[in-house]
Order: sequence, then C-alpha cells, then structure tokens
Amino acid sequence: MTTFARALAGASPGRESFVNVTTTANAPQDRRAATLVMACVGVFVAYLPVTAVSASLPAIQRALDTSTSQLSWVSVAFVLPMAALILTAGVFGDVHGRKKVFQAGLAFSGLGALIALCAQSIEVVWAGQALAGLGAAALLPTTLALISHAVPDPRERGRFIGVWATSLMAALAFGPVIAGVILEHFAWRWLFLLPIPVSWLALVVSTKLLTDSRAPGTRRLDWPGQLTAALAITALVYGIIEAGADSFTGTKVMLALSTAVVASVAFVLVERRSPSPMLDLTLFRSPSFTATALIALISFLGLIGSFFALSLYFGMVQHLRTLESGWRLLVACLVPLVLGVPMGRLVHRVSARVLIPGGLLVTAVGMLSLTTIGAGTSFGSLAWRLALLGLGVSFVMTPMTATAVSSVPFHQAGMAAAANNAFRQLGAALGPAVLGALLSSRAVDALPGHLTDAGLGGATVRRVTEAADSGGLRAVGGLRLGADAPRVLGALSQAFIDGLHLCLVVAAVLTLLVAVVGFVLLRRPQLPAPPAAGPASSVQGQRNPDLPTADTRTVPPAGSRPS
Repeated sequence: MTTFARALAGASPGRESFVNVTTTANAPQDRRAATLVMACVGVFVAYLPVTAVSASLPAIQRALDTSTSQLSWVSVAFVLPMAALILTAGVFGDVHGRKKVFQAGLAFSGLGALIALCAQSIEVVWAGQALAGLGAAALLPTTLALISHAVPDPRERGRFIGVWATSLMAALAFGPVIAGVILEHFAWRWLFLLPIPVSWLALVVSTKLLTDSRAPGTRRLDWPGQLTAALAITALVYGIIEAGADSFTGTKVMLALSTAVVASVAFVLVERRSPSPMLDLTLFRSPSFTATALIALISFLGLIGSFFALSLYFGMVQHLRTLESGWRLLVACLVPLVLGVPMGRLVHRVSARVLIPGGLLVTAVGMLSLTTIGAGTSFGSLAWRLALLGLGVSFVMTPMTATAVSSVPFHQAGMAAAANNAFRQLGAALGPAVLGALLSSRAVDALPGHLTDAGLGGATVRRVTEAADSGGLRAVGGLRLGADAPRVLGALSQAFIDGLHLCLVVAAVLTLLVAVVGFVLLRRPQLPAPPAAGPASSVQGQRNPDLPTADTRTVPPAGSRPS
C-alpha cells in the first residue's frame, strides 16, 4: 500500500489489517463495465414481472378460476414487498456488502419465479410473486449503489445511470410483448420461466465479476424503522385496493388507512431518534432530494396507473389479445429505451431544473392527449400519443435517479438510491390501486346513463347496474343478455372510456403539480473536477463533502492476496 493511501486511511505503515482507502475515479475499465452489465441484468430481472405478469392476469384468471379481488393480489403480492423492503435492502447492502445483497436478490427472484411456475393454485402464485418481490427489493438499491461505488465521478456516473434506466424501461417495455408471445403458444405458467435461468446465471457470473463494497462508518440495521415503514406501506396499499372494491367508508378500509397514518407517524418519530436510521430524515434538507422523492412517487403513480388503465382498455374495450396490447404499450416505452443513454450524457450538461420539469410537462400533455381516444381509435392514432408520453418519461427517468444520488453526501448515496427506489415503487403500487379505483367508480356511475342512451329498458338497466355494483365491470360480461348484449357491451365500453378519461386527467394534473415542485426545488450542483492522484492535502483540498466525488472501498494491506 502506498504512503498516500495510508495517510488517507489513517493507517500506520506496518498495520496488518484491512483499511478503508479513499479512491477516485480510477477503477479498472473492465470492472466498471462488468458492474454496469450486472446492474442492468439485475434491474431487468427486478422489473420484468411488473408488466409481464400484469398483462397476463386475464389468462391466469381463466386458468385458475379466480375472483377479481384474488386476481388483483397477484400483482400486489409482488409490488408490496418490493416497496416495503427496498430501504431495508439498501441498509443490508451498506452493512453487509452490496454484492452479497445483489446476489441474494437474484436468488430470491429466481426462486420466486420457480414457485409461480409450478403453482396449481392462486395462493401459490401469490407466494411466488411475494418472494420475487423480495428479490426485486434487494436488487434495485444495490444495483445503483454498485454503480455509484464503481463510478465515483458524478459526471461519468450519469452515463452509467442512463444505461441502467434504459434496462429498467426495457423490462417495462418488453414485458407485455414477452407475455403475449408466450400466451400465444404456451400455458400461462411459462411466463415465469425466463427470470429463472437469467437470474441464476447472473448470480454465478457476478461471483467473479463484481467487487463488493460497503458504506463507510458504523451503520447498523434499524428494525423499528423497518417494521413501521413496512406496516405503513402495506396498510396504505391494502386500504386503497379495498376502497376500490368497496368504498372508502368501509370498516376494513378505514382501519387500514388509520393504521397507515399511525405507522407513518411512528416511522418518523423512530427515525428521528435512531442512532443509525434506515432513512436519514436530514436527506430531506436537500431540496433536490425532496423534489426527486416526490417526483418518483407521483410520476410512477401516474405512469404505472395509466399503463394499467390502458391495458384494461385494450382488453375490455378494443378486445385485443395480450400480444396486440403489448405492441401498443411498447410504443410508449421505446422512446425512453432509445433515449436512455443520451439522457445520461445530458444529466450534467443541462440543469435538472430544465430536464425534469420539462419532461413532466411533456408527460402530462401526452396523458391529456389520450383523453380524446374512443372505442374505435386506431393504432396509428394511438401511436403518436403514446410516443409523446414516452418522450416525456425519457426526460425524467435518468435525471431523476442521477439527481437523487448526487444531491447527498457520497456516504449516503446507497441510502438515497434506496429511498428513491422506495418512493418509485410506492408510486407503482399506488398507481393501479388509486387510478383503478377511480376508473371503476366513474365507470359504474356512468353506466346507467349510457344504458339508457342505448335505448335499453328499466329492467335490463337495473340488472346490469346491480351486477356492476356488486361484481365490478367484468361481472357484466358474464351476464346472459340475449339480443340486448351488443347494446349493453357498447354502453359498458362507453362507461369504461369515461372512467379512463378521468384517470388520465387525474394523472396529468398530478404530473403537472410535481413539475412545478421540480422547477421550484431542483438546483444544479456545481460539481468539482474529479480529484487527481497526488499529495493528500491537494486531494482533500478539492473535495466538497456535500458532493459524491469520491468512494470508500475496502482494500487489503500491502502483501496480502486480494479475495
């Protein structure tokens, strides 16, 4: 070990132990490339079930003969542990090593997919999805933390995060297409095959390619914070889902939402007093971090909720097969997929205050443009609207993630990445629940009027309305209506479109609100040049402790053999 390294680490020349050394952006290029590849594989495995399984819910319902409420928990069983445990996974990585947590995430993802692949009942599918969600919770924060460790220079890291965000969008984009191809030729259970070899092969390869890292300092696990956070998130999502199926005044809903409020207050109190908090609340003193947290929550609530509503529109109104729906949703994801890497280069050339609010504004315009679609809207007419939506997302995804990580001191980068992912996943969990409840409520309310406009009699209107009130919109499709069936289904489509339009308007308004928040709070940090090797005093003199300009990694003393 060099004298310079010992000086930075505070170690004596003869010290025979592992020490922490502050290094700059001098990691070998092959290691950085390997880290990027592994991170991209990890985030692809984590996000693939979000859209692939969601697009296949009708096939799962038919095969396992499930109710609508049982079916809704197939997706929720995956998203809930992912949203509730991301912060904990980030802490585990900081304390025990990010490589180990990354590998555990790959193992859980593959095992969860295997359980769902072999499922003979809906309960076993839930179990597999929950285990895969636990794996995703481990993968998301550690992939970003591994990139931050390998690429300490914020300017260069933006390009790497751009590729990472592209992999995320690729999973969202190709999930419905992959599901559609499989369902065209095979049974629904084969949807879960792909993550198994990919995750386990990546697990083996990462053993050789990845370098482990931990957060500096004496960070410890925060069980009170984890329990209160998990309880708050689970109760909130459960309450909103049940409200969509029943009402917000139901006993179970009120109890769940009250529990969410109490647990959230308890989480804040616990974290303020914890000597090693899971989420350091002082992070929110950074206006940029606060803005990116709100943007991650609201943008994904609107985006995933809109995708959910559009998937139902393609299936229930346009009666498209899964593959046909997948191709249409692919249009919205292709633009950010193509622009992900270029956006990574723009992160430190154009202010986040311009990129992110501008992208949110375009996203809102794209959502509003979709409020003009009807039952017979063609693919060509939909395509430019979906592409506009995707263009806005591409200006938000990479800058949002890079800004969250770069707006805090470097030793908190893992926590910032985990928090940003947690808010994003909470939005992804709330999106289908909130917008799905709005869609269903508005469609059921509008249905009697559309039935009357179609010239149907009072008895038929009452029968159809009662079925929709008790079993949801899908229940209407199971009624035997004889000669009235075409008019009832037409009225049902129009009622659904009313609900879809309301969802898109709400999503657009929320997106515009966080665009204003971003414009007010986001600031572009003045990043120093990466420190060059030289005397310790020179390097220390260049370093800004509030910016992620250096990395702390563990290296062996001179003469020892690296593991």
